[in-house]
Amino acid sequence: MSGKVFIVGAGPGDPGLITVRGLQCIRMADVVVYDRLVHPSLLKEAPADAEQVYVGKEADHHTLPQDGINELLAMHAFLGRTVVRLKGGDPFVFGRGGEEAAFLAERGISFEVVPGVSSAVAVPASAGIPVTHRGVSSSFAVVTGHLCGNETLVDYAAMFRSVGTLVILMGVRSFPVIAQQLLDDAIDKSTPVAFIEQGTQESQRTLVTTLEQGIRESRQVQPPAVIVVGNVVSLRDQIEWFPEAVEVSIPR
Repeated sequence: MSGKVFIVGAGPGDPGLITVRGLQCIRMADVVVYDRLVHPSLLKEAPADAEQVYVGKEADHHTLPQDGINELLAMHAFLGRTVVRLKGGDPFVFGRGGEEAAFLAERGISFEVVPGVSSAVAVPASAGIPVTHRGVSSSFAVVTGHLCGNETLVDYAAMFRSVGTLVILMGVRSFPVIAQQLLDDAIDKSTPVAFIEQGTQESQRTLVTTLEQGIRESRQVQPPAVIVVGNVVSLRDQIEWFPEAVEVSIPR
């Protein structure tokens, strides 16, 4: 009898921000296949005898290629196990969860997708930056700065003009290229930019700068970080709320 795979979003970093359903899945897992940005305390919620497999990815270094991860999930499911594929943020927001779901579906393997709180909105919120705000920005776009070998650069300037707020994930290394494209397309050089490292966690750090200065200052930023471009960044002065140190905890 085949098992089942739960593709679970672990949330933006703080383990307290995982969903109730996500936590339920971890606690009944036979196998947990987890990514680099999953908080270690979530793994302690798995049964003591559950197998834990790390498949984290960093720039230029993948513990296991995506094809290998897909096969790993299928193998454990065919052995009748309850498998939790644990991903940072939401599994369908630049998390390749859709690829894993499609792979399982093609093989007739039962699966469930458990959405997670995306870092695209949660991390700016933890830094006191709303991605939309009446009179400032009525829409936002979420893009990846990781080009995945694509030769054609996204038209970030056109996107920014159409939405008002640009949220960039996985974009620390490529930010100078992105910022230069925006400047070359006549986006105001004084446009506010925020870099938020380790969002929602005790080590969270926010650097607020401008589009022009951010090209240089981005060198100070360590991933993982979420980048916000737009006038909503200026609201941080008024509504910053995140304490210097927060206690991370998991609901019981």
